[in-house]
Amino acid sequence: MSEDMKAELERLRAENENLKKTKRGGALSMKVSEKGALSVYGMGRFPVTLYKEQWLKLLNIADEIQKFISDNDHLLKTKD
Repeated sequence: MSEDMKAELERLRAENENLKKTKRGGALSMKVSEKGALSVYGMGRFPVTLYKEQWLKLLNIADEIQKFISDNDHLLKTKD
């Protein structure tokens, strides 16, 4: 393997590690989609996209969602 290829491979490995670290500890971000919906990035592989009224409906029951999670904690899995 040539020195150029070795250097490129090392650069790509370092870039890959940086991307992995960024995804794990990365903050959530938001964007308005082409269709006018709100997309939240950083929760998984794909963004969570809902229209305004859907987000508002969800936010209105935030306390209920938190209680449900607490009540069913023993059944719910976490993503590592």
